[in-house]
Amino acid sequence: MLIEEHILARRIPFSSLRYTTEAFIDYCIPECAPKYNYALIGAGVSQNPKQPVSLREKHGFQVGGVSMPHGKTNPAHMHFTAEVFMCFKGDWRMQWGFNPGHETADIGEGDVLTVPPWIYRGFTNIGVDDGFMFTALGGDTTGGILWGPSTLEAARQQGVHLTQDYRIIDENAGQVWDDSCQRLEPMTPAEIAKLRVWSKEDMAKRVVRFADLDWSSQALLDAALPGCGAEMAPVLGLGMSQARDHLAPVNNAHGFSIEWLRIPAGGRVSAHRLAHKQVLIAYQGSLAIDIDPTAQEAPAQAADASTTVTIQGGASGWDSYAMPADCWRSLRNTGDAPAVLLLITAGDGRKHISWSPEVLAAAQTQGLTLDANGYVGPAYFIHRAQP
Repeated sequence: MLIEEHILARRIPFSSLRYTTEAFIDYCIPECAPKYNYALIGAGVSQNPKQPVSLREKHGFQVGGVSMPHGKTNPAHMHFTAEVFMCFKGDWRMQWGFNPGHETADIGEGDVLTVPPWIYRGFTNIGVDDGFMFTALGGDTTGGILWGPSTLEAARQQGVHLTQDYRIIDENAGQVWDDSCQRLEPMTPAEIAKLRVWSKEDMAKRVVRFADLDWSSQALLDAALPGCGAEMAPVLGLGMSQARDHLAPVNNAHGFSIEWLRIPAGGRVSAHRLAHKQVLIAYQGSLAIDIDPTAQEAPAQAADASTTVTIQGGASGWDSYAMPADCWRSLRNTGDAPAVLLLITAGDGRKHISWSPEVLAAAQTQGLTLDANGYVGPAYFIHRAQP
C-alpha cells in the first residue's frame, strides 16, 4: 500500500499547482507584476523561502512554470546552468543579451527554446493573459540567479532591496533597510560586456519549433507492433530514441534530454524501463501509465502492473508525472485522438530502453531487433553479424 501511495503521489495534476507572485525581487516593479511562479520538481531559483513545491525529490534537473498577464515582462537575469522554456500556451517574446543591447525571438505553443548559461535573458507575454510556459533548469543545485543592474535599481526605486545573502527587504512591508545591510552587487557594465554575444542566428539554432519536429515511427522498437504505433521527435540532448539517425536539433549537454512522444488513439508504448528518472508532461490527450516499481521482471501485460496513473493535457491544463528510475511501465492512449507528451529525462548520455521479453520476441516476428548500440534494425543483418 505504501508503494502504491508513493507512486500515486508522483502525479502532479495541473489543478494542484500552487504559485507565488513574490518568488523574485521583480514583484515590486510595475511592468513585471503580477508574475505567477510555479515549482513542480525542486524549488528552482526562487528567492522566496515560502515558494510552494510539488515534489522536492532530486532528479538531476528541476521543472517549474510561469504565467503572467499580456504585456508583463520578466526582466534581465542570468543562470549558471542551462534554462529551457517550453511554451504550452500563448505567445512569448524571448530576449537575451543586454550587453549592452539585446535580441529577441518569438515562440508559440509547442515551441521550445534553450538558453545557455552565462547569458542574460528575459521574456514578455505578447499573447493571452493566461499563457503558460514550463521551464527546466539543469542540476539539483543551480547556483542561483543573478539580476541585471537595471532590475535591482528599479526594485530599489520601489523600496525593495536584495542583500548580499539574497534576503529581500521590502520597506513597503515595514522592513527596515539600514547601514548594517550589505547590498548585493550586480555585474558591472564592463563585466557584462565581456560575456559572449549570442546573435539571432546563434539563438535560432536553439529554438525547436513544434511545426518543424522530426517525428520518427522507428524511434521505439515496439512501434511496428500491432496496437502500438508511437512516434518520437527529439528536441535536445541524447534521449531514448532508438532510431540510429534520429538526432536532436540541440545536442550540447544540459544535464537532461527532451523529446516529444506521440501515441495514436488506441495505441500504446509496451512494457519497458529506464535507468533514469523521467518527467512526463501531457500536452494533448489522455494517457494511462501502468507502473510496477517492484517487478524484477517485466509484466507480461499492462494489466499486470500494480498501479495505474492517468494524466491529461488540453485547454484546462497539463498534468505531469515524475517517473522513478528502474521501474517497469507501459503507456496507453485512453482518448480518441493522439496523445502528445513532453519527456524530460535525467542525464547527458543516451537512455537505453529495456524492453520486456514479449516485446523483443514480437519485434522478431516483424523482422526487427536491436543492434549492439541499442538501435532498431533489420534482424536479418544484425543476427548475421553477431554470433
